Amino acid sequence: MENKKELRNWLDAHQLEHPLVIAGPCSAETEQQVLKIAHELKDSDVSYLRAGIWKPRTRPGNFEGVGAIGLKWLQRAKEETGLLTATEVANKAHVDLALEHDVDMLWIGARSTVSPFIVQEIADALKGTDKVVLVKNPVNPDLALWLGGIERLHSANINKLGVIHRGFSTYEKTKYRNIPEWQIAVELQSKFPDLPLICDPSHITGKRDMILDVSQTALDLNFDGLMIETHIDPDNAWSDAAQQVTPAALIQIMKDLKIRKVMDDEAEFNNKLTTLRTQIDVIDHQLIDTLGKRMKVADDIGHLKKSKNVAVLQNKRWNEILGKMILEGEGRGLSEEFVLRMFKAIHQESINHQEKIIKS
Repeated sequence: MENKKELRNWLDAHQLEHPLVIAGPCSAETEQQVLKIAHELKDSDVSYLRAGIWKPRTRPGNFEGVGAIGLKWLQRAKEETGLLTATEVANKAHVDLALEHDVDMLWIGARSTVSPFIVQEIADALKGTDKVVLVKNPVNPDLALWLGGIERLHSANINKLGVIHRGFSTYEKTKYRNIPEWQIAVELQSKFPDLPLICDPSHITGKRDMILDVSQTALDLNFDGLMIETHIDPDNAWSDAAQQVTPAALIQIMKDLKIRKVMDDEAEFNNKLTTLRTQIDVIDHQLIDTLGKRMKVADDIGHLKKSKNVAVLQNKRWNEILGKMILEGEGRGLSEEFVLRMFKAIHQESINHQEKIIKS
């Protein structure tokens, strides 16, 4: 993408002391609900009032949004509070209606990003617009698909662009609704440092009590802002109740966040160091998680060996693994000595697990 500096102009124009915050209900439910949320947020650090107007649901029969009438509620909220407005669009008809109602920010959802046809349709409908357009990461961890969406929009002369990291779907049971896979966002950030990067901790966590921690990690990784779902009565929300917070809770989260400000060379150095250390922390957590999964497989092997009265230690298999891993390590700049030490430790832990199972 050429003229990458243009991508950041809309963000810099806010001249915020606080990172950009986009907040509001997962779904617009009633006019009263939208207006009450807007008024409770108008004097905070929130810049954009978000609300889902059309809700793509996995299965039919669930609440799919109030439709175009909700855009009028957003218009009125902007008139009364001065908050800019934002909503998700998934096709040309949505775009046309959003522009007709002067929505300031449009985003393309994760389910839409997976389809180049849908993204192209939206790009064509928005061609040359001066609205801010954000692209959520696709449901599955595919950086090329995510970048492809941005490139299609940029080719349509849309320059106020950014991305939203909302995590990725997984069949594995984890503490997250959508696993962050922070390294993918970090890679995108390194390739396109001028592309504003927003974190959606609501969809990453799926739980309101985790939003502060994930938001802080995002800011420590040098994200530019947050999109947080906010509802006046979260427990009775018509969609995604568990991940929404009250306006008061959101304001407290924004107060509790540690914001790093660059003031001089030393501060810039410390900020960069914090970002790199946070990347290390993220990777370390992934290592521990991966090792835990490996030991679970070792346990399954232990149960299988016990059922067939097979010895725990299989030297041939161990030597094959070690040889492969030494070669893999060399390709990634890891010394043979380090790989040997690491895998001997992993192997010993696996043996310990299996021996415990055999003896039980």
